[in-house]
Amino acid sequence: MKIAHIDLGERPVMLAPMEDVTDPSFRLLCKEQGADMVYTEFVSADALIRDIPATTRKLHIDSRERPTAIQIYGREVGPMVEAAKIVEQARPDILDINFGCPVKKVAGKGAGAGMLRDVPRMLEITRAVVDAVNIPVTVKTRLGWDHESKIIVELAEMLQDCGIAALTVHGRTRSQMYTGSADWDMIARVKANPRLKIPVIGNGDITSPQHAREAFDRYGVDGVMVGRASIGAPWIFREIRQALDGKEIVPLSVAEKFALLRRQIAESIDRIDEYRGILHIRRHLAASPLFKGIPHFRDTRIEMLRADTAAHLAEVLDRVEELIATSPQ
Repeated sequence: MKIAHIDLGERPVMLAPMEDVTDPSFRLLCKEQGADMVYTEFVSADALIRDIPATTRKLHIDSRERPTAIQIYGREVGPMVEAAKIVEQARPDILDINFGCPVKKVAGKGAGAGMLRDVPRMLEITRAVVDAVNIPVTVKTRLGWDHESKIIVELAEMLQDCGIAALTVHGRTRSQMYTGSADWDMIARVKANPRLKIPVIGNGDITSPQHAREAFDRYGVDGVMVGRASIGAPWIFREIRQALDGKEIVPLSVAEKFALLRRQIAESIDRIDEYRGILHIRRHLAASPLFKGIPHFRDTRIEMLRADTAAHLAEVLDRVEELIATSPQ
């Protein structure tokens, strides 16, 4: 699969853009574990042109994580064009436009998935951004605003006509948020449209190697994007890649998985500071499948998620790893 001149190989698997998740350290971990392309946290166009430090820091790309897409969102043409030009100077491989974020503070203000209620403006922004930069522009969006307005098949054609190089479709409407099941039949309809020539990347409920394989074999997408299933589990890309390449799935050992989480913690602390770095990493610890199914784990889990020093957190993780290692399999 190619996005413009960028060759991602056969059946590529991407790390989805996720706020407070896809920081540089996590992106690099996922890349090392087999992700073919990674996306930054989404970047507010308005904050970027105001030069807000917390936003501009999101533009940093480590050469080892490439190819990398920087994703922007906004609701006005002018700021989106200006932000796109700023992003281009950071030299990402791809500029992605977020027309899919469903959260109220974004979609409720008309940006992200809110654009699904104003398609003419969505197309105007897309055309203007494509014309403003010399790097490939892609779009990520949803099926529609709600069940009664699943417009993605027709919308995909219109976005293609604006000049985008690829389209990612999350198989839910905005009103679904992240509930229910992703509608992969709708994603398949987008891909099956003979008038659509750009690559279609499927997103939603890719939580295992089997789901990824089905997305390609049954629904015919060009690529898949993994989101929430990667939080606290960057090794999912290794397992998916092995499955897609026809190899035996050889999971990392418990010790190797703990080593990755400890590396995330250390790098989060180094990048921010001890207290805020630990706060940032709690989402990964809370979501990690590494801690699921441990008997009588509730009190230890609470202690792990309340630890506010590196030493305390390390001590808890040491205990948990030993507990897992000595538990009957």
